[in-house]
Amino acid sequence: MDDEQRQPDPGPLAGFTVGVTAARRADELGALLGRRGAAVLHAPALRIVPLADDSELLAATRRLIDRAPDVVVATTAIGFRGWVEAADGWGLGDALLERLRTVELLARGPKVKGAVRAAGLTERWSPESESMAEVLDRLLAEGVDGRRIAVQLHGEPLPGFVEALREAGAEVVGVPVYRWLPPKDLGPVDRLLDAVVAHGVDAVTFTSAPAAASLLNRAEERGLMPGLLAALGHDVVAACVGPVTAVPLEAHGVVTVQPERFRLGPLVQLLCRELPARARVLPVAGHRMEIRGHAVLVDGEPRAVPPAGMALLRALSRWPGRVVPRADLLRALPGAGRDEHAVETAMARLRTALGTPKLIQTVVKRGYRLALDPATEGKYADD
Repeated sequence: MDDEQRQPDPGPLAGFTVGVTAARRADELGALLGRRGAAVLHAPALRIVPLADDSELLAATRRLIDRAPDVVVATTAIGFRGWVEAADGWGLGDALLERLRTVELLARGPKVKGAVRAAGLTERWSPESESMAEVLDRLLAEGVDGRRIAVQLHGEPLPGFVEALREAGAEVVGVPVYRWLPPKDLGPVDRLLDAVVAHGVDAVTFTSAPAAASLLNRAEERGLMPGLLAALGHDVVAACVGPVTAVPLEAHGVVTVQPERFRLGPLVQLLCRELPARARVLPVAGHRMEIRGHAVLVDGEPRAVPPAGMALLRALSRWPGRVVPRADLLRALPGAGRDEHAVETAMARLRTALGTPKLIQTVVKRGYRLALDPATEGKYADD
């Protein structure tokens, strides 16, 4: 096939559906996934509420200006910028910056470091891993007994971090720059939860611990927690941007995947490897069939398949090459009744969607089978 006839590359995520729970940068993450072929289900699991007028933040800022801490830990770029902007609004901006110049300022990662330097400050240290665990290890190694440490909170208490410092003898002052709250419109979150429980998505991405916690809380409210955990523990990949984000999920026993670099790009690249590796690939009737979430790749070309057709195809692929009775296929159809004619109708639509009717053979009076290539039929016979 020459270049003019060659089909465009569908992308490594073609045929997969990915849920996005991010509140910030959701469009950017969705675009990255979409460019690689994924269908994206947007469901911001929270919203960010700045605390520029919050008395708690004002009180914490005044306490730190009046009595200098030994260490200030800046945890997020948006939070640090919001703190400085809020202080400016109260007429305390110069006093806060002057105080921060006199302390040991630690910045969690390059983005936070950039926000610190944009404010005219210089961080004392920043971990390469962007991990709060590494920040904690450094502080404990230095010794914190009797020291006053201010920690910029990012929406919720940092699990284990503050407690570990206090147990080691530190006085910890929380700086609550903004809060995470549930979204005003819970419709998208509920649709995502329903899709996960029904195994209608292949992966869910999490870019913050509060987003993960919010989704879990909503599942608990709706009585969907068992179904959610079962799906995330089996068919649906929980992809987290880093270990801090994964904490609420792992506390419920969910195994997560995380990129080596805690960025959106590496997170998407991880899914580009992880999801295709989980797809079922079969040699059928001289073609390469790859069964993905909502589509099938036939010789690398994506074919959109309706849900009923995907249900039949998954049932057939459980026993490649074997005859699957109509009664078994009827039970696999979503919402099917007792009429086996529904199987024939769904099968006809499936064959049309695949574009290659010979992939599935009809065995008269018995059922249907995938036309597994003879050379490989023995390999799959005992699956």
